[in-house]
Amino acid sequence: MRTVLAWVLSGPVLLLSCHDAGYAPRPPVAISPVSATAQVRCEDLTTLRLPHVAVTESRVVPAGSPEPGAPSLPAHCRILGVSRPVPDSEIRFEVVIPVGDAWNGRYQQVGNGAFGGRIPEGDIRDALADGYAVAGTDDGHDAKPADASWALGHPEKVVDYGYRAVKETSDAARAILRAHTGRAPKFSYFTGCSAGGREGLIQAQRYPDDFDGIVSGAPTIEVTHVLFGFAWNVQALEETPASHIPRSKLDAIEAAALAACGDEDGVIEDPLSCRFDPSVLRCTGPDTPRCLTDAQVSALEKIYAGPRNPRTGALVEPGFEPGAEAEPHGAEPDGWSFWLTGAAPGEAGNTGQFRLSRSFFSYMVYDDPGYDLRRLDFDGAVAMADARVGAILNATDPDLSAFRRHGGKLIHYHGWNDGVLPARDSVHYYERVEAKMGDPRSFYRLFMAPGMLHCQLGRGPNVLSTQSAITAWVEHGTPPDRVMATKFVDDSPAKGVARTRPLCPYPQKAEWSGKGDRARAESYTCAGDR
Repeated sequence: MRTVLAWVLSGPVLLLSCHDAGYAPRPPVAISPVSATAQVRCEDLTTLRLPHVAVTESRVVPAGSPEPGAPSLPAHCRILGVSRPVPDSEIRFEVVIPVGDAWNGRYQQVGNGAFGGRIPEGDIRDALADGYAVAGTDDGHDAKPADASWALGHPEKVVDYGYRAVKETSDAARAILRAHTGRAPKFSYFTGCSAGGREGLIQAQRYPDDFDGIVSGAPTIEVTHVLFGFAWNVQALEETPASHIPRSKLDAIEAAALAACGDEDGVIEDPLSCRFDPSVLRCTGPDTPRCLTDAQVSALEKIYAGPRNPRTGALVEPGFEPGAEAEPHGAEPDGWSFWLTGAAPGEAGNTGQFRLSRSFFSYMVYDDPGYDLRRLDFDGAVAMADARVGAILNATDPDLSAFRRHGGKLIHYHGWNDGVLPARDSVHYYERVEAKMGDPRSFYRLFMAPGMLHCQLGRGPNVLSTQSAITAWVEHGTPPDRVMATKFVDDSPAKGVARTRPLCPYPQKAEWSGKGDRARAESYTCAGDR
């Protein structure tokens, strides 16, 4: 999966239109999404008549790689369309259907990231390479992922982003798939991480009959509170000119956290039992990159703790876990210096968290493009944001009984060292479902990945076998007693496997058996219920 801001849309692929090969267009074909059995040629799908949906392009794409180094794709029908369920909606979507026997009979819908604004082409291609018919949407607007300016004066577009765009895409894609192939998919899946993980939970909560299996990674569960957490970090790092924590000090923080709680691989296996005290880094002499000033200790403590209501003391949003403050050391923008702290004093206002939270409060909450995030309070403003858009955006409903009755299966995962979305959000949601429904592991399992960052990367094993696990659960009734996590050398599959570990369904955790290679998953067992 791709990080919230790090995907790149590829350029145009070579498309072969059957019209270009000498075929004459046919008159419009009216297709019922329920009763369609006759196959409609790829090049004729633009003639479909679907409620408030227009298919704007349908072409056959020959087999091959769309760009150097990309996986080879089967020949497929590529369909572009737009759904306009209400006057202010403009939901663009893409559907790809492998040609003939290349289709594995399954449908997969992929989620988006941040505030959407782009069709997730990369994830569509990844699933297509595995033989799925795939669909994705731009969530109802065209914008950069961190930009929510499209929401100003457009409440229906906020609804599209919140849940309607994914549902409209799902309905349109299934109708198109059935019209083209003459049959419905054998199984339907939804996969997404970050905002896409939220979209997966939304499907289970709002549309429980639409998908047989859902993989929800690092989801933005309570959007309104997550954005308050982002603003909290900005305020903590800018409380005084001395509060900022520069990139040069993150290595010392990470080293101290790992010394307190880490294992021999430099990973904190169980952050819930870690008691790292940032004050051990307090400068006792000159200010150097190896220590923290009083103001910096205070800022770091606030980041770990998360915001609380100053009047009631109630937790607004969990804080972040220690142990990966300086990660990653590569080029991917996924660590604290990109998301939380900025590289130098004054740059806390130029981080990923600042941009996302400022855009949210400016355009979705206060309707004020010039809103100053630094004056945000954590009492009345929380209630206001929840009242205004919480019911539209948040995926907090713990009642998944309709999804369970449907026979749906949900795999939910989160990296413990996520520096974008606090990992404890996922634990808290799982516990709310458990409190509401009893032990949910017959249909819903949470896997927490030690040392993993946001959706990918990190010191710990971070490539997860969630797709094969959800397929085995849905299609063969085999519940995932563990999910395999792999750490590649330098996070590059081409360089080989460094180590593997099982991820155990929460509240269990992996424990070394006491014998065997600690770098191999078979040396570990799943044990313990907290």
